[in-house]
Amino acid sequence: MNPGTVAATVHLLRHAAHDRVDRILCGRMAGVALGEAGRAQAARLAARLAPLGLAAIRTSPMQRCRETAEAIGRITALAPGVDEAFNEIDFGDWTGRSFTALDDDPQWHFWNTQRDQAAPPGGEAMRAAQARAVAGIAALLPRHAGQAVAVVSHSDIIKAILAHYLGAPLQSYERFEIGPASLTTLAIWPGGGKVLAMNDLAHDISCQGRHGSGDAT
Repeated sequence: MNPGTVAATVHLLRHAAHDRVDRILCGRMAGVALGEAGRAQAARLAARLAPLGLAAIRTSPMQRCRETAEAIGRITALAPGVDEAFNEIDFGDWTGRSFTALDDDPQWHFWNTQRDQAAPPGGEAMRAAQARAVAGIAALLPRHAGQAVAVVSHSDIIKAILAHYLGAPLQSYERFEIGPASLTTLAIWPGGGKVLAMNDLAHDISCQGRHGSGDAT
């Protein structure tokens, strides 16, 4: 970053837990709401963010993200804005299937070992999802240079954004842990950015130490 360049601080937040997490590949299923534990996580996350001086909240259109964003909005007096750039990957024919059932699908194994090339049947390639999410991050800068913004999204979307700013291949997604209600922070500026924090769960001891297989939920 050149001297004098004003960066924006972007807090990437994975939605809080719902009752299907780690069991069902929900993707863009309608009606996936936060469970009781998730609502408590969202409240604790909101309290963590309250002193950070947020200028805006953006959220994926999925209900679990909107509910997480609304919890933050209530404590920060900000109205969350829905942004398709941060929507979940479209998992096509896999949407709504259990991870147990997907274990027998060769395409599922190809997807998980070749993220730079693969796409779900009838769905969206992770490369395409990365492109729209990174474009969404870049679009925040003109309005929010020098400010902090919260973006509520999904595990794989946050991992794709991280891979971009770390200059890492998409397959490196499997080396990142992004838990429900976690906080990942970037500084971004015209033409660049850096990772300041990743998968911060200091506000939520209920999530710490958990490593699930169903990140893309």
